[in-house]
Amino acid sequence: MVHAAPLAPPRPPSRAAPLVKRLFGSPLNAILTVLVIWALWSAAAPLVKWAILDAVLLPVEPAACRDAQGACWSFVVAKSGQILFGIYPIEERWRPMLVSAALLILLGYSLRPAAWRPRLAAIWALVLPTTLILMFGGFAGLSYVATTMWGGLPVTLLLTVTAIGGAFPLSVLLALGRRSDLPAIRILSTLFIELTRALPLLSILFIASILLPLLVPEWLLPDKFFRAMVALLLFAAAYLAEVVRGGLQAVPAGQTEAADALGLGYWKTQRHVILPQALAVVIPSLTNTVIVMIKNTSLVLVVGLFDLISSGKAALADPEWSSPAMETYLFIAAIYFGLCFGFGRFAAALERQTRIDA
Repeated sequence: MVHAAPLAPPRPPSRAAPLVKRLFGSPLNAILTVLVIWALWSAAAPLVKWAILDAVLLPVEPAACRDAQGACWSFVVAKSGQILFGIYPIEERWRPMLVSAALLILLGYSLRPAAWRPRLAAIWALVLPTTLILMFGGFAGLSYVATTMWGGLPVTLLLTVTAIGGAFPLSVLLALGRRSDLPAIRILSTLFIELTRALPLLSILFIASILLPLLVPEWLLPDKFFRAMVALLLFAAAYLAEVVRGGLQAVPAGQTEAADALGLGYWKTQRHVILPQALAVVIPSLTNTVIVMIKNTSLVLVVGLFDLISSGKAALADPEWSSPAMETYLFIAAIYFGLCFGFGRFAAALERQTRIDA
């Protein structure tokens, strides 16, 4: 009996061929591909020459910028402390450095699904007040530093974390309130959302910084940093509430009916049945709103706070340097890009985990 030789396993389809076919499969595709490559090369070649080949990194002194043919990264190196930490006292800059490191590490830890336990909220509840106390000082031999001297990365991180962290649970309550069967709660939630969304963030910050001191006694008036924080929190809550409400409307009514049939109460139904499905649906919209709020923290300049961009502008005012604005803003843009891109990648991974295949 003759045994046939076993068939070789099929080779996996090559990805190179389909890619080449898509790029050069037709005369039009080939022309467009060549044009795109040419445009990218035309833009990238001068940029690489300016930013890398002709750039100056050392020595870190004003003369380096005056003689530079390309980018002067010496200025960014020399002024990195001021850009990152504003006019915080130089001898005390280890404090905002420690605060920034702690917040970034905790943010990275919080993005892991394995960390989503009740203890995570307790960690944040401990870390946030600790960072604020460390920034203020005034105890254990640490000098007191007013918020007027804060600036740069810690201000951006603190405003972002507190505004978004506080806005999210408030937005869920507002979304549920707007769908409530109780007229008073529904009307109040709707009024807050619509009035807040009808105002630009700049006007809300102006109200917090100019109008509020005229209406509230000085002894009750919070620091302008906290006024800006509350303004950002309320503004973010109004926008996030509408995103959450859209997710609630996407959940089939049968889910609520099934929960009622099981005898679950209103809050258990919302927590275990409705909200997990609603939030999974609107992850892209939530991500977009959060990223916008990260960048909106730059508007706190109107209330006299110095975020990254404001600190960069202050650093450029040094008359000893030739004020390389392009390099400074590219450095700041890289920080914002890291924050926004990192959160976007986390949201994309979360969306893949929560996707329900039909």
